[in-house]
Amino acid sequence: MGEKKQLLIVFVKNILMGKVKTRLAKTIGDVGAFEVYKELVDITENETDRLEDVDIHVYFSDQVIESKWPGKQKFVQQGENLGKRMQNAFQHGFDLGYNKIIGVGSDLPDLNADIMNEGLEALATTETVFGPSEDGGYYLIGMRKMVDCVFENKPWSTDQLLNITLSELDSKGISCSTLATLNDIDTIEDLKASSVSHKFKEYYELS
Repeated sequence: MGEKKQLLIVFVKNILMGKVKTRLAKTIGDVGAFEVYKELVDITENETDRLEDVDIHVYFSDQVIESKWPGKQKFVQQGENLGKRMQNAFQHGFDLGYNKIIGVGSDLPDLNADIMNEGLEALATTETVFGPSEDGGYYLIGMRKMVDCVFENKPWSTDQLLNITLSELDSKGISCSTLATLNDIDTIEDLKASSVSHKFKEYYELS
């Protein structure tokens, strides 16, 4: 591992037709949703490649795709729910000796290397960091030591996830910082409002 003590974990849902962006697929179809998600994963991969002095672990939902993130360590997510899968990935990183770890998803068109670096830098002054999503969840989570409560008994995929998480951290006296709020793409409205909308005009008519 050398001098690198910083780790980025990327959580990727395997890019399978009919399995990604199911809410979006109801409007633009499985093919459209598949193409959108594939583009978002490419954006995420390109931005993570811009990071320096950061190791990268990529966790796929079902099976490792060797063509993505070549040369990086890749794993299959383990756990019965999102919280447990993230918890296991972070624990593995801390077990390897990393002292700053951030985790991100792979479906945000505006998540760039600068924001990821901001997340890592925030851990110099606070124990945890979050990148809020407009839907009430978060697109980035970071910590400099394991904080198990973040991953346990949480209302995943609800608009109260971040608020409840931050309240619990505050009650336990665990310091936290937040980054810029971003929007992921779950619906046709999200897609139309996004920075990649122009690439997918063939799947819908922009109003």
